[in-house]
Amino acid sequence: MREINAALTIAMRDLIKFFRDRTRFVFLLIFPVIFIGIIGGMFQQNLGKNLAYNYQMFVFIGIIVQSLFSTSVNGLVSLVRDREDDFTQEMFVAPISRFTIIMGKIIGSGAISIISILGIVVYGLILGLPITYQDIILLSPVFIIATLLGGAFGLLIIGNISNQQTVNMIFPFVMFPQMFVAGVITPVNHSGPILTVISHIAPLTYIVDFAHGALAVVRPEYRNLVIYDPITNLLIIAGMFLVFVIVGTFAFARTERSK
Repeated sequence: MREINAALTIAMRDLIKFFRDRTRFVFLLIFPVIFIGIIGGMFQQNLGKNLAYNYQMFVFIGIIVQSLFSTSVNGLVSLVRDREDDFTQEMFVAPISRFTIIMGKIIGSGAISIISILGIVVYGLILGLPITYQDIILLSPVFIIATLLGGAFGLLIIGNISNQQTVNMIFPFVMFPQMFVAGVITPVNHSGPILTVISHIAPLTYIVDFAHGALAVVRPEYRNLVIYDPITNLLIIAGMFLVFVIVGTFAFARTERSK
């Protein structure tokens, strides 16, 4: 129980910091407007008639999953900032395990990412996208899984990074390309050999594909967009999560001991 309370306390600290950062909150609301409203709307108007699915809805789902994933990744950046402020040293001398500290950060960043997509959903309803309660039910597990994998992936990246400046340079390089190779903006199930290899390296690919597979239950047109079936994607995601958390926690703890 003590470990659970400690993890929840760490998560609550991140939530409080998020609500106090108005600039970050506004950015998370503006970002989906650009991609769903402008890019998605433009492609839907010019190419939508030639597609077997609603392109703007396709981008809507992709942006939600991408936002959950990237927000969770960015949430783990605070570990580097805390390290520079020596806050992690205070946490590590507390009578709790390092794994509890890491899980608290992942839970906090996951909760922030869930809150951040509420604006995206409202915007989608304003646009009149064909969102149904069945879509929400089918995608809810995907949303949770996206936040968990995003947090674990962020932990893996920052495990060996010792300063905020390095994080700011590496994160865009790691995250931005995934938007284009993971099926967020366009389908990737019929890509050439090189792009197929690149897309399979990106963790975000399996989350987006998992979302499309879930929607295929009630939207048959999505069956032609799926790379793997949902069970296969879930197994790959579970394997990635375990590897990211184990390796990332070990690397982060090792970096702390070397200070």
